[in-house]
Amino acid sequence: MTVSRRTILTGTLAAGVVAAGPALAAPATQVERWGVFEIAMPGPAQGNPFDDVCVAAVFECDGRHVRVPGFYDGDGTYRIRFSPDAMGQWRWRSESNVASLDGRTGAFRCGLPGKANRGPVRVTRDGFHFAYADGTPYRQIGTTSYSWALQSDAKCAETLATLAAAPFNKMRMLVFPNVPSVATDPFVRTGAGPRDWDAARFDPAYFRRYEDRLRKLGELGIEADVILFHPYDVKRGYSDMRRADDERYVRYVAARFGAFRNVWWSMANEYDDVKSKSDADWDHLFQVLQAADPHDRLRSIHQIKRYYDHRKPWITHASVQNGHAVLDDGRAELHRAMTEKPVIFDEVCYEGDIAKRWGNLSAQGLVERFWWGTIGGTYVGHSETFASDHNADFSWLGQGGTLRGASAPRLAFLRRILDDGPVPGIDPIQTWWGYRLGGREHDYYLRYFGADSPSEWPVVLPGKGAEALRSYRADIIDTWNMTITPAGSFTMAQMNEYDVHDPARPTLALPGRPWIAVRLVRT
Repeated sequence: MTVSRRTILTGTLAAGVVAAGPALAAPATQVERWGVFEIAMPGPAQGNPFDDVCVAAVFECDGRHVRVPGFYDGDGTYRIRFSPDAMGQWRWRSESNVASLDGRTGAFRCGLPGKANRGPVRVTRDGFHFAYADGTPYRQIGTTSYSWALQSDAKCAETLATLAAAPFNKMRMLVFPNVPSVATDPFVRTGAGPRDWDAARFDPAYFRRYEDRLRKLGELGIEADVILFHPYDVKRGYSDMRRADDERYVRYVAARFGAFRNVWWSMANEYDDVKSKSDADWDHLFQVLQAADPHDRLRSIHQIKRYYDHRKPWITHASVQNGHAVLDDGRAELHRAMTEKPVIFDEVCYEGDIAKRWGNLSAQGLVERFWWGTIGGTYVGHSETFASDHNADFSWLGQGGTLRGASAPRLAFLRRILDDGPVPGIDPIQTWWGYRLGGREHDYYLRYFGADSPSEWPVVLPGKGAEALRSYRADIIDTWNMTITPAGSFTMAQMNEYDVHDPARPTLALPGRPWIAVRLVRT
């Protein structure tokens, strides 16, 4: 048996690798909680191993059993990857329709997670926010770079260096290319034509390269929102396969990538523009994914015009394209009220200056959408497209590289505000009555004014009874210039049947410029 251990860096997905030899049992090794334990076994390479060979392993700890599918990685090698969520002694036994892969056994000990390892992101108990498995709140400030992982090694390194200095903690990324890329062939080629490829045979090198990028995002503490299908590549038709081919592909990526704790699944980008698939097809593929993913990673789907029903049980959170909804906290809040799940407005148009209406937001316009979405209890995503990049295909949105816009520092500022906010996140406060407040009643309030430039704010909060009669310290937040100015305190008294205010200080003076917010924190 050989064992390799990745150095624990920030967010590293540590792995133990076991190459099963002739012995029936492998000695125990050590893997951190939420890391990756990998079994590598030699097996048949003839025929079509992707279809002919089934391999899995059952992992057991303290009477709990988890069955984990494996995959063929080329060159006669089969792998099974498992991310243990509980500390203790785990034992495993392989299952296969091939004798040489069946009945292998081994064990490992799962220990404490590394310092930067907080586990996978999950939906919180309240149903509207996210947290890491160790309970640390996860405040999503995401970005999109569709084919960054498919670019040259040098371009990928440039993107990773940019991300290391940026505020983003989630990256939306395609498996299949949609713009000019270095890596373009996830399947084995059978000829020179764009559709000359074999859907029953994956190119393992393509997927090894992609998962290397997933690991590197993990080292930066960035979640990888892996988009499985999209409508943009009509020439090759990767998203227009037959159902059996779709199923094989979904199972393969689930087995390869699912053990990485920073992976999320997005079934499709702009799913309703993939004309070869019906709603029933998408429902079916979600059920295939659920069955193939024992790690139960987060799952979503993204639309262009027609919303998918995010209330379906296989959806963990809503991924929405809507730039108008996040110009108003009330419209944003309606999305989470209807889905009863966390909502991420992953696409709200992009910062940039191209002619397309979806790619010419000002930096102020994009940051404004983040703030209104926050007040509405939802989350928002970023990207950018600038004409100086030739066109959108070569921009950050398409290929990654470097950021040219002015929004990223302001989003880093917002992330600091959120990190200092209530746990697990900002909730809308009586939105339907027009208070335009987010936070937690009687403890924490954010009021955002957007493009308006008021010179004062009447400090009126909803509430009645003793629990509403609290004192608060006030801060004036300039969301564009990234400043926080202390603004004294307020002690609330009952104003009417529904509201409280401070009769000694009924208003707060404001600077009379746009992009201002006020924060009230209970003292």
